[in-house]
Amino acid sequence: MYDLTPTAALDEGETVITSFHPDRGTYWKDHIVLAAVAMAIGMAVLFFMGNPHIWTGAVGGLAAVAVRAFYVASDEMQVRWDLTNRRLLGPGQRIARLDQITALKTFGSAVQVVTSAGDKHLLKFQADKQAVIADIRAAMRQGG
Repeated sequence: MYDLTPTAALDEGETVITSFHPDRGTYWKDHIVLAAVAMAIGMAVLFFMGNPHIWTGAVGGLAAVAVRAFYVASDEMQVRWDLTNRRLLGPGQRIARLDQITALKTFGSAVQVVTSAGDKHLLKFQADKQAVIADIRAAMRQGG
């Protein structure tokens, strides 16, 4: 079973500042965009193959993304990341020490956290990516 929330124990003197949860509206918006892209690609592939029924590419692209979106939604909406005064704690044992974070980037609706060890973590489906980055940077400045 995949842990959807942090399981790492807090160190002595460590406190949770805030938690980041995925946004349901952002999740569905992202999947609508993904479905439109999949539909266009499916139609293009069939067109270039010479298939006279290119509309089936749209149906296939929509169906593939819709099935995945509905199947995964319940799990994705339960994921939580905790920002402490020392670390960013993700699902299971995903941990990024604040003093080891070298980059914070946006990737679609996600915030990518890169550490000096080369680890990359995604906080997916964030409604306000810039606020997430600002919160993490503020914690880093305060002595993380």
